[in-house]
Amino acid sequence: MDSSSNLNPLREDTSEDHLEAPASVFASRPLRPPSTSSSEKYSPVEWTSYFDKEDDISITGSDDVFHVYMAGSEGPVVFCLHGGGYSGLSFSIVASKIKEKARVVAMDLRGHGKSVSENELDLSLETMSNDVVAVIKEMYGDSPPAIVLVGHSMGGSVAVQVAANKTLPSLAGLVVVDVVEGTAIASLIHMQKILSNRMQHFPSIEKAIEYSVRGGSLRNIDSARVSIPPTLKYYDSKQCYVYRTRLEETEQYWKGWYDGLSEKFLSSPVPKLLLLAGTDRLDRTLTIGQMQGKFQMIVVKHTGHAIQEDVPEEFANLVLNFISRNRIGPHGVEIPGMWKPSQQQPKT
Repeated sequence: MDSSSNLNPLREDTSEDHLEAPASVFASRPLRPPSTSSSEKYSPVEWTSYFDKEDDISITGSDDVFHVYMAGSEGPVVFCLHGGGYSGLSFSIVASKIKEKARVVAMDLRGHGKSVSENELDLSLETMSNDVVAVIKEMYGDSPPAIVLVGHSMGGSVAVQVAANKTLPSLAGLVVVDVVEGTAIASLIHMQKILSNRMQHFPSIEKAIEYSVRGGSLRNIDSARVSIPPTLKYYDSKQCYVYRTRLEETEQYWKGWYDGLSEKFLSSPVPKLLLLAGTDRLDRTLTIGQMQGKFQMIVVKHTGHAIQEDVPEEFANLVLNFISRNRIGPHGVEIPGMWKPSQQQPKT
């Protein structure tokens, strides 16, 4: 006989106030969203998501053609100059934040992005600063609107040189992003090693975007997805992507980008803002200038070298606050009580 027949059956509890056993803690966990593949996460994004239009600016008397991206239709022009190896699209997200209150123009400098020039390797400070002035003249003629130059790294040196040359009468403000003369010159001895140690070939654009983020050069995936593609070109013989700008072949110009930068920055006769990504020690010239109130300086925390890409909303707000603080309008500094040129004089 089966001994189990002697076991009394368990009584079924039919009371209404019986407390059910608590559900597993895992039952309350929300469903995980479907995973995104690496190729989707780092897929390129078109510039049209941020800028309104693009254009090629041909320079009279030469074969040079410079590519620009534009956004906004009112206010002063925030003219953006990127760093070495970047492109105008490094200001993409920033442009989308600024364009409601000011116009934005982001230029691909010589040897970068979609710009084409007779000598792609001539990245001398004088040549690039002349390029910027030539583009502005071609775009706006002899009566350009008020312009606030914003330059990142190498582009910051170019912006300062344009201001120092005093060849842009409508210049109303100068914003230099994460470049200080002493620190920059000291780092030049390491630059060739840095360039040679970075990954040189990419099987796809997605892999290049992923490398820029995982490698730490950029911290914002959304910005990298739009800014990295124009920094690459396809190498047919090796069937891979390589860097479009041959920075390692321009070493002869590097020191010239930063020599005398502090003095030129301080002597620029317009409101000035210096944005730094870290607590870089200012050189003696800048320290004295800051103590004398000759420029505004802000240290932006939790960001890498490309401040405009890593924290675009904060960057845009800082630029707009600078414009507002210095009362820079479409025609220059606006003095309360004075009529703007575009306004009709009151009848007497």
